[in-house]
Amino acid sequence: MDIAEIDDAAVAAASWLADDPDPATQAELRGVLEAVVSGDADAAADLADRMSGLLQFGTAGLRGRLGAGPNRMNRAVVIRAASGLCSYMSAQLGRPGMIVVGYDARHGSSEFAHDTVAVAVAAGHRALLLPSALPTPVLAYAVRALRADAGVMVTASHNPAWDNGYKVYLGAAITPEAAGAQIVPPHDAGIAKLIEAVDAVAGVERATSGWEVLSPSIVAEYAAKVASLVSAPVGEIPQRRAALKVILTPIHGVGDATVRDALARSGFTDLTSVPEQAAPDPDFPTVAFPNPEEPGAIDLALKLATTMGADVVIANDPDTDRCAVATVIDGDWRMLHGDVVGSLLGERVAAAHAGQRHATLANSIVSSRQLAAIAKRHGLAYANTLTGFKWISRAPQLIYGYEEALGYCVAPQLVLDKDGVSTAVMIAEMVSELKAAGRTLADAIDDLARDYGVYLTSQVSARFDDLTQIPELMKRLLASPPATLAGSSITATDDMNDGFAGLPPTNGLHLAAESGARVIIRPSGTEPKVKAYLEVIEPVAGGDVRTTRARAQAAMLALRADVEVLLGL
Repeated sequence: MDIAEIDDAAVAAASWLADDPDPATQAELRGVLEAVVSGDADAAADLADRMSGLLQFGTAGLRGRLGAGPNRMNRAVVIRAASGLCSYMSAQLGRPGMIVVGYDARHGSSEFAHDTVAVAVAAGHRALLLPSALPTPVLAYAVRALRADAGVMVTASHNPAWDNGYKVYLGAAITPEAAGAQIVPPHDAGIAKLIEAVDAVAGVERATSGWEVLSPSIVAEYAAKVASLVSAPVGEIPQRRAALKVILTPIHGVGDATVRDALARSGFTDLTSVPEQAAPDPDFPTVAFPNPEEPGAIDLALKLATTMGADVVIANDPDTDRCAVATVIDGDWRMLHGDVVGSLLGERVAAAHAGQRHATLANSIVSSRQLAAIAKRHGLAYANTLTGFKWISRAPQLIYGYEEALGYCVAPQLVLDKDGVSTAVMIAEMVSELKAAGRTLADAIDDLARDYGVYLTSQVSARFDDLTQIPELMKRLLASPPATLAGSSITATDDMNDGFAGLPPTNGLHLAAESGARVIIRPSGTEPKVKAYLEVIEPVAGGDVRTTRARAQAAMLALRADVEVLLGL
């Protein structure tokens, strides 16, 4: 980095400092500047990154590292985002609107939420603030239940402790096709344009009062409606539910109380939360990454389940929109892949709606193809979507949707988004029914294999510190795709930037092999990764699931080896 670049970054930093309303981030940026002046090369690179541009607002809203400067999550960036969103609401509605704001327990979340309602009130909108740090599904429920025009959830979901984010939902008056769903184009670009139009935070008015803090009854109302998904006649809560031994963990997030409440209202009372992880803690001290998919994240829960002889482990990510499930298979506790849980729940929902031709099951393009087979067998409609619940939620007449990254929408009439609370209740009900019949989730998985074949999915990820390497890798793969995978000829190569399977363009590569294997490679929308989604399908002959599964696992190992080479691992 030359002197001119350092000088440009320093000038931009000085300007940002003068407009930063937060003494903590002011002090942080001053410290970086002082280190740059003293000749610290690392500080100079850090300053250049912080000042490289305003954190970009897109369909995922905002998500980034906490800290000072425009390319970080901080109060100055959030106030600009809130101003842009409120201006967009005013332009779309032609009148004052209503916005609901929620937040989790991450560093800065409460402050960002309060800044948002302050901006909204000053802009003439009615602002409702959730009463405490709560799960994302509670916010998504409130947007629909209160018929709000917009919603904001301050969360970085399952990202590391040093991140935070800003997720935006729009109501029926702006997106009638998906009331209460996350934003999609062109709304993201419209909001982003108005954020960019904010000249200075000092010019954004913020009220000192006037927003409403919702009663905790909104949480109780939500939990009661979730419980009603598995309702039983008054006074006749099945004993099978009370007999189910459930281990829970929110992985230091905000879900423990709400999940326990919803389960207890449903009749599940033998609930034990992992004590080291039950209380919200923004530092996530017991895990490397607070994502149930990451190795080690649910080890404490599995250890407790073994000690207590539990029937099932249910783990939620920190904002409780995802749900992981673990059960005993062949004598060992194992976390189920998201596609396995997705198909188990899909079969259950499909069987309950069999023959309803306009009822739709939906999952993302990177999720298993088994859900399509389930829909066909039960005479239901099926929709394949782009990655993310912002797309899944827009499937017409949706009754169930999921994505392989542990996200499930089992009650779109309540929450038009992934919901780890309602999923926990549905899983507990399924396991209790199986237990009462002397069976397990492992048996239910084998049932699916006999009916549809063994669908085995896996994922390979390449993480990058240098984000410029991600587009370089995708460009190389798209320019020179492989001719074979796991010894099988490639029969289809699709650049998803040109559109694929009737879906809008998205950055990705689709590969189909003669063996029936499929690979989709795409950059992550929320993490510095390129992800490859792998699937092999093996028909079950003569009901021999074990032999078929071994054959599928061997095919998957060969496929993974080839994909790892493609990603440079």
